[in-house]
Amino acid sequence: MFTDVVGESTAGSPQADIRWTNLAQSEIARRMTVRGVRLSRFVVRQLLRRHGFVRRKLVKKKSMGSHPDRNAQFENISRLKSEYLAAGQPVISIDTKKKELIGNFHRNGQSYATAAVETFDHDFPSFADGKVIPHGVYDLATNTAHVSLGTSHDTTEFACDSVAAWWEAGGRTDHPGAERLLILCDGGGSNPARSDLFKADVQSLANRLGLEIRVAHYPPYCSKHNPIEHRVFPHVTRACAGVVFTDVPLVKRLVERAGTASGLRVSCGILGKAYAVGRKAVKGMAKGLRLIRDAVLPKWNYRLLPKPDG
Repeated sequence: MFTDVVGESTAGSPQADIRWTNLAQSEIARRMTVRGVRLSRFVVRQLLRRHGFVRRKLVKKKSMGSHPDRNAQFENISRLKSEYLAAGQPVISIDTKKKELIGNFHRNGQSYATAAVETFDHDFPSFADGKVIPHGVYDLATNTAHVSLGTSHDTTEFACDSVAAWWEAGGRTDHPGAERLLILCDGGGSNPARSDLFKADVQSLANRLGLEIRVAHYPPYCSKHNPIEHRVFPHVTRACAGVVFTDVPLVKRLVERAGTASGLRVSCGILGKAYAVGRKAVKGMAKGLRLIRDAVLPKWNYRLLPKPDG
């Protein structure tokens, strides 16, 4: 009888061997009573466990696709990381976190407060006092991160300025003998693998820092493997949970609290520059780059050498 009651509101997931029900324990008990069997919620909980129903969260784990060169690129990235770290050369992972509206908007999480904090019931950008775009740089060798808070647009130029901000904030000091820099990143967003514009901005960055910059892009559908995604951003989310972003300086102070007891240190800065959208690569732009593509998967792996007069 119990399986019949639960079965009325049970569905299967895309994985055929998994079932779930949205019935509360009290509702199951009520339906059993209608059928002549009185049960407490405690007994219902035991029956659910006996039949394999346990409270679980949805897990974002299944890839939406795969690329034939996926494993080869992962092996290549692993090799590059080992080579650079063994040689004492910096390796960084970069990515942009979801943009946030500035103003009295609801945010997930809880914080201590003497009374309930009321926020707008809708997230209309027209009611915002601006926006903040967090771009992170994670240094694998030192277990440190620098987050740049943009207030304009998430562009390739913004991503490169964020790397430069990391270098000035601590990268230069942490790696005084650096001659080369390895950047690990996704293949889209503000660091698209196929964009000559991104490569041109990386060229400018190489000139600016005086470093040879090698870029290794993760394959499509593999952004979760980018180190910053699981080593830094969850802690930034924790530090900002349940707090209304009233202004950008507040966000900066919150992000700087994202360090961990295990050693992660996070610094933060504000990039208030207005970044232009709609920039396009001009014809012949690639010819002006000191670009060297790797022999292994050159579409995802390449180096940009600083110009002598850079």
